[in-house]
Order: sequence, then C-alpha cells, then structure tokens
Amino acid sequence: MRVTLLGTGDTTGTPTVGCDCDTCETARERGVERTRFSVHVENARTGESLLIDFSPDFRYQFLRDEVALPDAAVVTHIHFDHLDGLGNAFRVFDSLSVYAADETDPETGESVAETVRSDYHYLDPITVHPTTPFEPVRVCGFDVTLVPVDHPPLVCYGVVVEDPKTGAKLSITGDTSYDVPDRSREALAEPDLLLADGIVPADLCEYHPIGGRHEGPDGVPRTFGTKHMTREGALALAAELGADRTRLVHLAHYYPADEAFAEPLAIDGEQYVLD
Repeated sequence: MRVTLLGTGDTTGTPTVGCDCDTCETARERGVERTRFSVHVENARTGESLLIDFSPDFRYQFLRDEVALPDAAVVTHIHFDHLDGLGNAFRVFDSLSVYAADETDPETGESVAETVRSDYHYLDPITVHPTTPFEPVRVCGFDVTLVPVDHPPLVCYGVVVEDPKTGAKLSITGDTSYDVPDRSREALAEPDLLLADGIVPADLCEYHPIGGRHEGPDGVPRTFGTKHMTREGALALAAELGADRTRLVHLAHYYPADEAFAEPLAIDGEQYVLD
C-alpha cells in the first residue's frame, strides 16, 4: 500500500491566495504547499489505485505528484474542498466508481451518495455506489470502510483502508471534532498510518467565536469550535487509537510560521509505504 498525500490543507490551502502572513511567506520561500485535501492509495499488488476525496486542486495535484489516475474513489462528505474536484472527471475517465455513504443527512435530506449523484449527473463515466457505514467493501483489492465522525452540521465520515493480504492499515479521521463515536474509534484503531484532522494549535481557540471544546485533563481544547480537532486533540486521538505513525492534515495557514512545518504536520507530496 503506497499512500501519497496529494492535499494536506484546509479550505483555503497554504499559501492562501492573497495572503502575506509569515506562514504563507515561509511556505513560498521553502517551496512547499498544502493544497486542498486528497489522498491517493496505490495497491502495488493489483496495479490499482484509490482516491480519497476530490480536491478542487485535482488536476494540479495529479500533474505535480505524477501518480496514476484512480480506478475508484471515496467521498467523505459534500463540502466543496472534498468534492468539487470531481468535475475533473470530465473527458479524463472512461469509467470511475465513486463510493459514498448511503445514510440520509437530516441537514440536506439526502445521503452523500445521493448528493454526489445529483450534483454530477452530467458525468457519464461516474457510477456512484451507495455504501453503508461500518460495512467493508472490496475496492482496488483493499477493504474500505466508512465510519461516522463529527463535523456539524453535515454528516461526515472517516475512512479505513486495509490490505487483506498484508494486514496494512490506513486510517483517515476525515473532517471531525474530537467527539468521534466509540464504534468509529474501534474501527480506526491500531493503524500503521493515521491521517488526522488537526486544523490549528489549541491556543488559537481563544480567537474562535465559540472558543474550544472537549478539553483534556490539562484543560487544553481538543476541538476548535465545533468542526475540527486542534493539533493537541488530533495527537490525543492518535495516542488513544494506538497509531503506529501519525500525520496531521487539513491544516490551516493560521499555524505560526515557526510551528507550521514542524512534526507531525504533513505537507503535500509525502509518500508512505505500508506493508
């Protein structure tokens, strides 16, 4: 299992367009970036690859990192920075299977699968496969499982990708607060690699309109507002899950420049081989 981090940034990415903050300037000086979220998972045994989420930066990411076009894909939720890159499938794919949750979202009245199908009805190569959370599906030679997480007001899912031959396991929290349900934590547990949402450091919660939530024993917030984990929350979750290796993703440019590129914060283009 070869994992390539195509996009490790939040909605605006780093550098952010029109921003001259120290973090964005440092990224430019170092020649590094965090485009909108997407992960490429290659099965070297079968010669197939799986894409997790369609970044709006899809075209650029695939040209930059020179990875194979996916044979199938998963959509975790319908926010534009995870879905709108699907439009790039036009005149690029002959066929593409897209897996998305079949649970109805009370906020939209549709499941993620239904929204993907309706929003991209004009893409003939796309076949949407409604997928039941916690029920693994065999995709590209991997067992892929959607797990509910907490990203109000919309439903959102983490993803577990396991190789049934080698036992290699990739867990992705998806966009989530620290309040990940117990059953989902069980499914995500003991990964070889964990990609965890850690949008900002906890001390920035004081600048959020509603502050932070889910404070740890030390009083440090593990959730920034309501939708995303802090760095400290993501690392606490990683410890609880027993992750062998952790990379923080969905990162904002609000990290101070002297912290923004330190371990374990990921940048685009990182690759990991799990076997």
